[in-house]
Amino acid sequence: MCSIFGLIRAGGLRREDRWLLRDMSDHLVHRGPDGMGFHVDASAAIGMTRLAIIDLQGGWQPIYNEDRTIAVVCNGEIYNFVELRAELEARGHRFATRSDCETIVHLYEELGPECVHRLRGMFAFAVLDLRQQRLLLVRDRMGEKPLTLVERSDGLVFCSELVGLIGAGAVPFELDEASVHTLLHWEFLPDPMSPVRGVRKLGAGCLVDADLRTGRWSERVWWRLEDAPPVDDEPVERIRAELDQIATMIIRSDVPIGVGLSGGVDSSAIAAMAKRCSHQPVTCFSVGYEGSTWQDERPLAREFAAHLGLPLHEVALGVDRMVRDFPQTCLKRDDPVADLSAPSQDALLRLVREHDCPVLLTGHGGDELFWGYQWVQGLPAQNSRKRRLLSGQAGIAQYLRFRKPPVSVVGAVNWLLSVAGALDGVRAMARDRRAPPERLVFWDALDSWAAASSAIARHGGERLQAVRADAAAAFTDRRFWDDLPTSIVSLECATYLRCNGLLLSDRLSMANSVEGRAPLSDYRLAEVVVGLRKRHDDLGLPRKAWLRGALQELVPQFVFQRRKRGFTPPWRQWNRRLWSSYGSDLEGGWLQSRGILSASGARALRKGFDVLQRPLPTAYHCLVLEQWARGMQAAADAARARVTQDRGEPELQPSRHLT
Repeated sequence: MCSIFGLIRAGGLRREDRWLLRDMSDHLVHRGPDGMGFHVDASAAIGMTRLAIIDLQGGWQPIYNEDRTIAVVCNGEIYNFVELRAELEARGHRFATRSDCETIVHLYEELGPECVHRLRGMFAFAVLDLRQQRLLLVRDRMGEKPLTLVERSDGLVFCSELVGLIGAGAVPFELDEASVHTLLHWEFLPDPMSPVRGVRKLGAGCLVDADLRTGRWSERVWWRLEDAPPVDDEPVERIRAELDQIATMIIRSDVPIGVGLSGGVDSSAIAAMAKRCSHQPVTCFSVGYEGSTWQDERPLAREFAAHLGLPLHEVALGVDRMVRDFPQTCLKRDDPVADLSAPSQDALLRLVREHDCPVLLTGHGGDELFWGYQWVQGLPAQNSRKRRLLSGQAGIAQYLRFRKPPVSVVGAVNWLLSVAGALDGVRAMARDRRAPPERLVFWDALDSWAAASSAIARHGGERLQAVRADAAAAFTDRRFWDDLPTSIVSLECATYLRCNGLLLSDRLSMANSVEGRAPLSDYRLAEVVVGLRKRHDDLGLPRKAWLRGALQELVPQFVFQRRKRGFTPPWRQWNRRLWSSYGSDLEGGWLQSRGILSASGARALRKGFDVLQRPLPTAYHCLVLEQWARGMQAAADAARARVTQDRGEPELQPSRHLT
């Protein structure tokens, strides 16, 4: 695990390019505190910072082939490296390290860019081919590892994190208004969008092939989840077999392994899998909250850790600590993701690092692959209803549904205002009539979507009001209608899982120098689940029925009987303190000065709640975006100040240990 970065310039590298390389490395030491390394050629350079997980003494990068004409830097883990190494050595390749990443070099020698299809893991890597004067950039299938790109007239710059690009001065810090418009609808940014103008993300399952001589490059997709072939096997047995194989691969490590343990099925399964398969010590970690709150899952984590006989370390996150660290936590996200659970994740990962456990296994992916969210499970029926409406076969009777009142105060207020849910059906019918026929009912099924559009109209500044981009473009395509379950799960993995869950897992773990791994986001498991759905229908089954069935021998019944909670903090208490501490930053703040918020909008949003004490739509998004932008602006200002300094030549050693 590490960061990677680099650049090409067709006319030859300049001194400022070498400083750019070094400055990117200095801004990414949190991702790789153990060492750094560079390879600098006439018109291209690559570099990395390393967190040592496999081959602690010998796996320093860049890693080369036998005649040093091919160099690779890689962020992530190649889970099937043991099997690949045996194949490659049998064919005559000579390995210089025990690193999992060295398999990439030798596979590339044989297969060129098509080597990507043999790799199983989470990765973003760069291959510098000096024989063919080519740079290859690759991102893994599920998008667990990030890679951002800046196009230049004579080449490109790439980096694992946006803060590396901004902090090194590779691109000015200017918000992209269209991205902000999308962010306020989604609470995160779907790939390949970036919040900064001039920066884009390399898509998951995509690669860039660049010519060092001309600086020209092209991007192509090499994998898509929806293309998974049909699977005829019995679902529970096949999923159990896949989980067994994942468990043996994903726990490979030369350092101790941790598990983020809550009270849920997914994290419990991961802990049991790690206990059964790991050759390294396994420790569980759990986060809770000071005071007595129903969101605190530490007692449930204690019960299951004791059942497994594994040690458990806990942290109780207090409101004071959360509020104090909030601006820095926003910057750590790298993208301004408006997920209220981020402080909890950050506190958990600080605890993991304090106990010298550089690897943490998480349960990301289980809900997204197995209909874990009730609103998502209902989307196929909602889309079928839209299709019938547009063909004249459905009317208001099919949309009106009365609901029981929820237990929460905010939910009860909304229930009353919606006339027990009747108005929700009227709004859904109007939405389906108004939306383009090719648009799926997807993220716009959430109340927050329409609320965001209204909030932008009321509170947006001139630049935001001028945006004409379609925030729903990611789920507007006729091909999505051919197979609704496959399309919905694929979209959910490509948006919420990748750009919220996995993004926060990567950035916050790396901010604390910890490698996060998500066994339930393994691409082969995802392919199998999608393939099974092309032959079997699980929509009529209880949520996560296939996964629960596959885990019967691994997870005890008392875990299955628990109520689903999610990773939910005491949000009402947190919000009140956050708004009292930082709400005033919006008025006359960074967003207002750039025309993202109007003066009246900033004034209205600074309170955070309406007269009925409900959170204001988009208010938390803007609070996170304001603090994130202030942190990025400080990094950009420091980069500009360095331009005026005469710094001589940077030190770019091929490999250097930092610890």
